[in-house]
Amino acid sequence: MLENIKQNILNKENNLSKFATKSSESIRLNEDKIDDIRPAYFRDIDRIIYSLSYTRYIDKTQVFSNNDNDNISKRMTHVQMVSKIARTIGRALNLNEDLIEAAALGHDLGHVPYGHIGESILNKISLENNEGYFNHNIQSVRTLMYVENKGLGSNISLQVLDGIMCHNGEFVQDKYEPKKKTKEEFLNEYNNSYIDESQNKKLVPMTLEGCVVRISDVIGYIGRDIEDAVRLGILKKEEIPNNITNVLGTTNSEIINTIVLDIIKNSYDKPYITMTKEVFNAIKELKDFNYKSIYAKANTKEQIEFYEKQFRFLFNTYLKHLNENIKEEKIFKVFINEMDKLYLENNSNERIVIDYIAGMTDDYLNAEYNRLIDKN
Repeated sequence: MLENIKQNILNKENNLSKFATKSSESIRLNEDKIDDIRPAYFRDIDRIIYSLSYTRYIDKTQVFSNNDNDNISKRMTHVQMVSKIARTIGRALNLNEDLIEAAALGHDLGHVPYGHIGESILNKISLENNEGYFNHNIQSVRTLMYVENKGLGSNISLQVLDGIMCHNGEFVQDKYEPKKKTKEEFLNEYNNSYIDESQNKKLVPMTLEGCVVRISDVIGYIGRDIEDAVRLGILKKEEIPNNITNVLGTTNSEIINTIVLDIIKNSYDKPYITMTKEVFNAIKELKDFNYKSIYAKANTKEQIEFYEKQFRFLFNTYLKHLNENIKEEKIFKVFINEMDKLYLENNSNERIVIDYIAGMTDDYLNAEYNRLIDKN
């Protein structure tokens, strides 16, 4: 009976677009011995949402840190919005929604405390300690391959990992066309991202579903960040140039609806994701406007200096604890002691500390800094 149910679920994929990625095409880096009724990418969704790093989304910065307004977006809000937007586009284009949802929900697992500011600080620390470039999308993949499940990884499908790795919505294009990859090519891109600064900007998803997640990342934050900035008094909607609002609208709902419908109309039954020049240009202009009017003002110079002080103090303190094998310290109790010996054998102390800090929530980083600074 279970085999019949499994087949009935898979039969739904017979109606997918010829450009969609079928569950039968899924590739895993390791053999998956689990046999159940869930299709491959559906199983990946479960593995992601039950992961410890997914749980910690709820208290990680999206744009604005350390504010007392409960209506301001957190990282959890963002990934759910991206997932919903991407699945809307995917359903309209008859693509594999399971693959889309898995990549969307997992795309920011590697984001650090304080969002992109924290990422840039950890990147400096990583480079100074010969651990290569730190990029949140690469850390998201690393988390699922080498950190989750006690350091043994969650054995997520290659197509999902690739969608996560190539999701970076900072690099907007008017056309997203997938590039087929082998397992070896995916791993080469992943590994090169640590040693080649330009690699991250050259990443292209291997599936059309990955392309949908990539543009949906932009759609998921470009309007919502404006509404958060307005709530915090950083911006007034009237400040947004008319040449942008005349095309996209003024509310988050209008902006999402305009872009999503434009993409669907122009990408239907095509092997790529695209939009009109008018909408693309408006998105680019709105992104530029947001950088100048929101992101550049989200943190003061003093806040950024303090965040860097926190990161550096914690990194150096934890590294000292590891190097001196002080097992009563917290990094052992809540992280090291939970990890399989293979993780500990295959990673330097510097990399272990980076993984630990990258996985922290904002509140936990603050609490650890206050605890350890008082202790010293």
